Amino acid sequence: MDSETALRLDVVALTDVGCKRTNNEDSFGYDLAAGIFVVCDGMGGLAAGEMASGTAVKELVECFSRQVGSGASNAERLHSSILHANRQVHQLSQSNEEYRGMGTTLVSACVKGQQLVIGNVGDSRAYFLRGGACIQITNDHSFVAEQVRSGSMNAEEAGSSPLQSLITRAIGTADTVEPDIFTGFLEAGDILLLTTDGLTRYADSSVIASIILGSKSLTEACQALIDLAKQHGAVDNVTCLMVQFLASAEEQAAA
Repeated sequence: MDSETALRLDVVALTDVGCKRTNNEDSFGYDLAAGIFVVCDGMGGLAAGEMASGTAVKELVECFSRQVGSGASNAERLHSSILHANRQVHQLSQSNEEYRGMGTTLVSACVKGQQLVIGNVGDSRAYFLRGGACIQITNDHSFVAEQVRSGSMNAEEAGSSPLQSLITRAIGTADTVEPDIFTGFLEAGDILLLTTDGLTRYADSSVIASIILGSKSLTEACQALIDLAKQHGAVDNVTCLMVQFLASAEEQAAA
């Protein structure tokens, strides 16, 4: 099977305000025809956080979709779309005092054939499941994560740090930003999870894998992950967007 062979995609996304917040600053969006998926976690409080995440989702999906047939690679299209979303959020924050200083995390994935490209800014994450194993693809752009990577802090210290929410890179807080980009190839049966830190502060890769693999559907899995966060107090909003990659009808018939 070559990299242009299309897989069927099944996608489900759920979001929840959590147990402590009164408003939901998370946003998600996707365009199945263009093969683009995105989750954002806004910051700036109330209207500003919601505006930042909602604007970033809308602008990224629309920019990526406009580039269909442009000749650019998926990685190039995703990179430029993230930069476009950053400019739009930053310009909005500069033009309206109510939104001054707002920003958002962003994790996004795009699919073409069997090629997967993931881009992220901030601490919203992408997880990849294959054959029962679950790995975290993205690296958090946060103070505690950088301290752990440098060896200055261990995972236990990071988990209890009052600085867990301190982001070192975000969409919209400056006129430019540099996303991390990851590429890989898909197989039938693979599952991708895009999620905010409202979940990941309570669940590591092994917990996420056990819940997803023990669920009967993507909807059940997303809801179970949200329920887990809420059982632990869910101090933040919780969003899960899950994509399962399935063999095409032709391949299933041939099998």
